[in-house]
Amino acid sequence: MTYLPYPHWLDSGNNTWQLVAATLVGLMSIPGLAVLYGGLVQRKWAVNTMVMCFTGFSSVLIVWVLWGYHMGFGTPIGLHGAHATAPATGWPKPGISGFLKDMWGKPGTILSHTGEQSQASLPATANLPGPSFMFPMSTMAYFQFVFAAITPLLFLGSIVGRMKFKAWLIFVPLWITFVYTINAFLLWGGGWFFAKGAVDYSGGYVIHLAAGVTGFVAAAVVGPRLAKDRAHGVPNNLLMMMVGAGVLWLGWNGFNGGDPFFAGADAASAVLNTNLATAAALMTWVLMDMMLSKHKKAELGGAINGMIVGLVAITPSAGWVDGLGAILVGLIASFIVWFAWNYLPKIPPFSKVDDALGVVYTHGIAGLCGGLMVGLFADPGMAEYLQQDKKGVVSTQFSVQGVFYGTHSFHQLWEQFLAAVWVICFSAIATFILLQVTKLLARGLREPDEVLEVGDLAIHNEEVYPREAFAERILSHSGATDAG
Repeated sequence: MTYLPYPHWLDSGNNTWQLVAATLVGLMSIPGLAVLYGGLVQRKWAVNTMVMCFTGFSSVLIVWVLWGYHMGFGTPIGLHGAHATAPATGWPKPGISGFLKDMWGKPGTILSHTGEQSQASLPATANLPGPSFMFPMSTMAYFQFVFAAITPLLFLGSIVGRMKFKAWLIFVPLWITFVYTINAFLLWGGGWFFAKGAVDYSGGYVIHLAAGVTGFVAAAVVGPRLAKDRAHGVPNNLLMMMVGAGVLWLGWNGFNGGDPFFAGADAASAVLNTNLATAAALMTWVLMDMMLSKHKKAELGGAINGMIVGLVAITPSAGWVDGLGAILVGLIASFIVWFAWNYLPKIPPFSKVDDALGVVYTHGIAGLCGGLMVGLFADPGMAEYLQQDKKGVVSTQFSVQGVFYGTHSFHQLWEQFLAAVWVICFSAIATFILLQVTKLLARGLREPDEVLEVGDLAIHNEEVYPREAFAERILSHSGATDAG
């Protein structure tokens, strides 16, 4: 008897790359965002911010395996277990009908042995022409989980320094269940916008635009930080900011490089384009700081903002633009967001909302810009998947065409615009409703002012830089002295 290491449909190379890519994305959250945000906030909020990152990440995983994954990527509730009807040619094409009928997947767990070790599939698109996944459901579920998990950690940046910790623990599972899974299904899982042809390569809309809108609405509902915290909201550790930003940048190789689901040429293109756009955006922001800012100096904070804008903006199109398109995406998005960052806070409604770390700019507006630029710069020669006929001739099967290519059609730009309008409006309304539910369950969304005055010590009984070092406490308790 011979024991096989894996079934015939599993390719070890593709499976390995998906698991590595997922791990890179996970590192973007912990420690990446935890360290970046922990360094960005005031010292008294560093522990609270990092604990919220770790608990948010953990709670999403539990929700994901119990019901969330199938809601975002499972069988559409309107199909009653049946697969979509495959179109004659092309992909994607409308394979399910009815916006409200099929905007969500049927909830269910992935805890069984079949749930973890069967071949990965997307039920709503199972009959559409395209390659079969070469890894198990557990790989697919974990890969999609790390995308879901980073989203609430992003909008955490809008509400640091005042949201009640208990409210955070309630709000994150609710938001993942009732906002994230719907957007994911509609754009990725085979829902309405997927069927109409709107695309979002790795989450410029599903993750970043939704996070920016959610963070802005949450900041408005929860209310601003204490006045003195806003006036003196300076970072507590620039070195830790840099480390977190570096983990975020390189982790994005898994974010965009893993989304073709195969370790192929398009994955490599997505990785290179991600770094090209990020470099262009970072340099654009630094140069604009040097020429147009009040201090006329390059600053680390500005460089990190430019970096994030580039990463976010290229996310919707990483494998569908060529190198020139990637540079243009980074440059244009950074130019737009720089002006938004410096001038929108002076006018309503932005002037009235305390978005602590500017998530609405670096993720919301950057994600919107990137998603729309798919409709401009997507190169139909950049093939995500290939088709081979009976004679062995290979032709492009699935790519995206922007305005500046081919027939100069505005169709893709229009579909990108409609999807963006949905994500903005739905995420804002649903977030507001869920915050009211959370407020009722947690008996308030905001820590009392006396707790906000103290911060970490009042909430977690810890502080990031204890006045008495750990070793000194040990010596003190053992009765040692400085004599010697």
